Order: sequence, then structure tokens, then C-alpha cells
Amino acid sequence: MSTPSDLRFPSIDALRAFDAVARLGSYERAADELAITASAVSKRIVTLEDLLGAALLVRGARALALTAHGKEYLAQVRAALGLLATVPLHQRARQRMQKLRVSAPPTFARLILVPALEQYTAAHPQVELEVVLSIPFLEHAGSAEADVEIRHGDAAAFGAAPLMHDCVVPLASPGLLARCGLPAEPADLARFALLRTPVEPWSPWLRAAGLDWPEPSTGPRLVDLGLTLEAAVCGQGIALARPSLARHWLDSGTLRPVLKVTATPASQYFQLVQTANPAALDFSSWLAGVCADAAARGREALSAAA
Repeated sequence: MSTPSDLRFPSIDALRAFDAVARLGSYERAADELAITASAVSKRIVTLEDLLGAALLVRGARALALTAHGKEYLAQVRAALGLLATVPLHQRARQRMQKLRVSAPPTFARLILVPALEQYTAAHPQVELEVVLSIPFLEHAGSAEADVEIRHGDAAAFGAAPLMHDCVVPLASPGLLARCGLPAEPADLARFALLRTPVEPWSPWLRAAGLDWPEPSTGPRLVDLGLTLEAAVCGQGIALARPSLARHWLDSGTLRPVLKVTATPASQYFQLVQTANPAALDFSSWLAGVCADAAARGREALSAAA
């Protein structure tokens, strides 16, 4: 955009000096705020007055005062400085922030990641963390351009290590067990509704329990582990669950293990670091510790509830 040849712009430093003197009433106080000398403040304002062809300050024996031109110009200066201050690139703190985008499945995000985020943000105040959800069975949904992807599936296929060495165990609400009775052996599960989700198939546990049953085929199909746990809390059936995810319900007694048989789940949570961003590498290391702790606490909760 072209500008008229006779248009003269003052320096930002001169405008800031004028604003500071008008607010603080002296060159010395303005100099302290701007980290320059009082002489430099005075020179900047004199230069500004020369540019405008008008006096902005009345220099008296005591505190400085604004002239009529100064009062009018100050309102315009503050409006202009306010607009410039809202430009994100002008904010030094924001320039120093490192952006980090993490995608995670909903239940993992809600029960493992989010409860620990205060610990992470306190230790990494320079990181602007964004957490987005990835939806099971919709490949890469919600994880576009994520620096760190937390996935649920075959970790070995991606050359990754599991974040949590989990087991799965049948859990039910005390209300359901009061109505139907506590199963004495695996075959007793035949009288219960087995809650089903493709994210956590029953096959590994059924084999570990010595049962040749097929996957449950009746009842709602819940494509989310958290929804499956909520259905179990509501007494709608028995959920096959990981203690790391069900820990809070086990601790409160809202869910109870119905048999001691456990199995290794068909899939595991793992993470993929998709960038060389140092913040992503730090987050990955931090998350591994969070998950190890969650798995240990889950085992403790299961043992206490058994």
C-alpha cells in the first residue's frame, strides 16, 4: 500500500516514551519503566514534538503536565499502541512458546492423560499443549499434523513399545452382582450380559479362562472403552476392563472384579513421535512415566478390590 510522500511516522520508542511520561509524571519514572536513561526519554519526546510541530508537555518545576495538544494526541497514541499490543507476533512471551499437538483416544485422554496434565504444564510452562481426540476405527481421525500420536492397537507393527503393560479382567457393579450373584467360575458368566466393544474383544480373556465361546453378539456395541465402563457402572452387564483405566471405579467400589482370571489384552496403547520437536521428545518421556504409574496403580487397585 502506498503512502503520501508528506506522511511522517513517529518511532514506536518515542510513542512509548510519551505514554510512559504521561502516566508516570516524570522522565525518571518513565526511564525506570523503559530501562533507559531519563535523558533518552526526554530526547525521544523532543524528537516527537519536532515531528508533530506541537508541544506535548508543559515542563514545570514540579511534575510534568500535558498540553491541550498532548491530551488529544495521547488518546490516539494509546489506541495505536493498544492495537499493536494485540498482534501475537509482537508478544515476546508468545514467541517463546513451543506449540505441541498431541492426539489420543477418548478414554485414554480422559482417564490417563488429562488427570496428569497439571503436572506437565507446571514443569513445562513454555509449551502450549493442544490435545485432540482420535476416534477408533477412523484412521488418523483427529490426529492430523499431531506431534505425538497415542494409538490403541498393535504396537509391534509400528515398532513401538506398549505404554502400559496391562491386563484385562471382568468387572461388574455391586448392584448387578447382588441381583445375579457372584460367579464362582468362568462358565457362570453365561447368565450375565457381556458388554461388548470392538476396542476390547473378549477372546483373549475367554481363552485364558478355558472357554471356547465366541465373541458376544447381543446388546449394544459401544465403540469406546469409557462408555463400556459406564455401562458396567450402571449395572447393564459385565465389562472386560483394564485396571489402569478402571482404577477410580475400583478404588470407590463402584466396580468389582468378578473372577480372578486375567489375560493380556488383544491390543495396547503406544505412542508415535512424528516430529523432531524437542518438546515432543520431552512429552514422550514424561508420558511414559505417567503410564507406568497408571499401570502400577491399576494393579494395586485390582489387588485391593479382589
